[in-house]
Amino acid sequence: MFIRSLRPSSAPPSLRCFSSSALNVLKAGDVMRQTRVFSEEDVFEFSKVSHDSNPLHFDSKVARNAGFEERLVHGMLVAALFPRIISFHFPGAVYVSQSLNFRLPVYIGDKVTGEVQAMSLKENKKKYIVKFKTKCFKNDEILVLDGEAMAILPSLAVEQEHSLD
Repeated sequence: MFIRSLRPSSAPPSLRCFSSSALNVLKAGDVMRQTRVFSEEDVFEFSKVSHDSNPLHFDSKVARNAGFEERLVHGMLVAALFPRIISFHFPGAVYVSQSLNFRLPVYIGDKVTGEVQAMSLKENKKKYIVKFKTKCFKNDEILVLDGEAMAILPSLAVEQEHSLD
């Protein structure tokens, strides 16, 4: 089993490997991660693209009146870590489905780690259909989001050396 991790988006793009596995081929049980901190700019730019201008993301008073500590990061922006992790390691992957359970809020400035774990792999017409367990943790320990994803991978070979940009 291997565990891969991408540095936060503010760090230089590079891959850190935490496994002694010599083969870079995806297997059931393998885990890949990326950690990042979502900024006010991230939330603003996402709202422009998604047209989601809910005041919970922009107005601290509204967020607090709704029972939150502070302004929220869009849940779908947090969930966007999953296809990013998969496409980083498997360029050309097609993301075909995702289920999501939003467990706890993510606030601007929180450190969030996205994690995908390969659960099952099936070959189909020289491509691979892979089911992933997906999770996001706040501050490395608090589960904020989970679900499952399905992706079609062009190969099970894990890419390591290319830019995150």
